[in-house]
Amino acid sequence: MSTFVGFGFGAIQGGLFLPEASSSHFFSRLVVAEIDPKTVEQVRKYKGTYFCNIAESDRVRVIKIEGVEIYNPMVLEDRVKLVRAIAEAQEICTALPSFTLYDAGKDSVAKIICEGLKIKMESPVLPSAVIYAAENDSRAASRLRKACIDYLPGLPKERVVFSETVIAKMCSVVTDVNRIDEENLAPIVDGFSKAFLVEAFNQILIEEKQPHGFIRGLKKFHTKEDLDPFAISKFLGHNAIHALLGYLAKQQGIAYMHEAGKQKDLMEMVRSAFIEEAGAGLCQEFSQVGDSLFSEVGFCDYVDDALLRMVNPYLRDPVDRVTRDPVRKLGWEDRLIGSMKLACRAGVEPKILAKGAALALQCACVENKWDSPKIGLDEIWRDISETEQNDIRGLILGSC
Repeated sequence: MSTFVGFGFGAIQGGLFLPEASSSHFFSRLVVAEIDPKTVEQVRKYKGTYFCNIAESDRVRVIKIEGVEIYNPMVLEDRVKLVRAIAEAQEICTALPSFTLYDAGKDSVAKIICEGLKIKMESPVLPSAVIYAAENDSRAASRLRKACIDYLPGLPKERVVFSETVIAKMCSVVTDVNRIDEENLAPIVDGFSKAFLVEAFNQILIEEKQPHGFIRGLKKFHTKEDLDPFAISKFLGHNAIHALLGYLAKQQGIAYMHEAGKQKDLMEMVRSAFIEEAGAGLCQEFSQVGDSLFSEVGFCDYVDDALLRMVNPYLRDPVDRVTRDPVRKLGWEDRLIGSMKLACRAGVEPKILAKGAALALQCACVENKWDSPKIGLDEIWRDISETEQNDIRGLILGSC
């Protein structure tokens, strides 16, 4: 009997991992942990069956996933069942809002995972496992492994492997009842004010490494021996440009990303930034990787596919969602600034990216009541030396 366990019943888990686990016909049990009692109640009411909306290029397709066991780890009875499922699981996936939740609170995700792994380690008949970290961070799996080792020192890599992931799949949880009705979306369960809406794109990258005796059930994902270049490219390429397009669209009063796709000048500007700024930095940084992505033709193909997907009208992605949390997006190691730094390292002045960062900074100043962009950067980059931030700071303030 093969078991899949997921943590967090959001759009990535409910719209990607659980559907893939179900369609693989490899797993006899699909288990998911979710702390929202209303969601747990509703999915149980429908005996573990839920629906997900898939945004194709020409329509929205609805799929049904059946046989899901959903447990609230904050409820003792549920937690006991969840821990046992972890012990029996071959593949586990965390898909949480942030990696900061790995070790948050006395009943943290890492602690619960380790309760199950401890049972696994004590029984040679229980299977080895891969744990996929699907949070939007290029070091998520490393962070999760570190958090788990604090609870379970000496965790053997021969039995448990933590795998990074690269998930360039755009998705959302729609909770606006009017929008669900207007777009004829299928709610997770009938009558519930929550719907998963995810794009059809499924080219997910995972690490090739696996423990002894492991058989992968999620076979549709693509394995890479070294995932770093692709994780960084997704973050400083796809994510950076998605944010750039969002802030430029917001400046023009555009409400949805697909509406930005109708603005030819805007899309040409963003494409230039993707290829000539972000792309220049990434292709130079990873020129020795030997993957077609980092060639001139390969990167252009990647750009055109990504931009087309960003403005898919069936995703109806709100600009406000894409541009939320501007302070985080302006972090020194985050997408916009990271992409700018890489372009500068390649000898390219990232003028368009700087414009996007300046617009994000203006949003951050409004949200935090900072008197000026200069004060805003002082606050956001307070731990970065003036010498280190000088060039990037000048480009952004010069674009304000």
